Amino acid sequence: TSSTLSPLTPQLVKSLQSEGTVMLGYAEVTGVLLFSYLERVYVAKEEGLAHAAPLGAYSLLTLCLFASSTLCNASLSYINFPTKVVFRSCKLVPTMLIATIVNKRRFASYEYACALSICAGLVLFALADYRLDPVKLNGTGLALVSGSVVADAILPNAQERLFRRGSSRLEVTVWSNFFSFVAMTVMTNLTGTLRNFCLLMYYNRTVALYVGVYTVLSYVSISCYMTLVKRFGGVAAVLLTTARKAMTLVLSFMLFPKGFSWLYVHGSLLVLGAVMV
Repeated sequence: TSSTLSPLTPQLVKSLQSEGTVMLGYAEVTGVLLFSYLERVYVAKEEGLAHAAPLGAYSLLTLCLFASSTLCNASLSYINFPTKVVFRSCKLVPTMLIATIVNKRRFASYEYACALSICAGLVLFALADYRLDPVKLNGTGLALVSGSVVADAILPNAQERLFRRGSSRLEVTVWSNFFSFVAMTVMTNLTGTLRNFCLLMYYNRTVALYVGVYTVLSYVSISCYMTLVKRFGGVAAVLLTTARKAMTLVLSFMLFPKGFSWLYVHGSLLVLGAVMV
């Protein structure tokens, strides 16, 4: 809540509403960096900034992480949440292709058939979104979320290569998020978004609490994901995270009621059914 001395003017609040998706990604990167550093020093007993892989190897990883977080959150200004979730399920297809090219992995024909089923489900989901709310099926939003999908497809394969070089899970998490943190801090500071976001967090404790909870949950999720990549490979990790999206979609419709279409059901069954196979 704001007091009479609060600098949160209506114009500032309106600006923060449009910039909030970018700052949500910034909060996630900041929290993951902090928690992974603390875990590395005090739990794993590793040197906080030590690295087995050369720092130059993290350039591609940082770019993908930065693009994934920024583009994904920015897309929510143009499309609704279920469409974003299901489109990001499509990252399984490019992840498999990149794994074949870069990491020399081979997949059976039925696995590629399931990947095509996922794409068909995405088309149905987008069509349902357009029928219910044409405004929310925005070309800019689809382009942004598609860009995040490409970045997400490269990311686990790049992480897998670093693990093969002897890097630990916490090393990869710390350094990739460190460079992303630096880049996003410079960008948001130049635009004034960082200052506005800090003001909002200071004067609105409810928002600060929500952001804090989101950051903690993000770290738990990312830690589990990185463990999957290290132990079973990038494709297996993406497969499991895609299956997890079933619960995300259900919760989205339960907590934030929206128009219903059977195309949502058919599209989700194609996507999630293919993943289960």
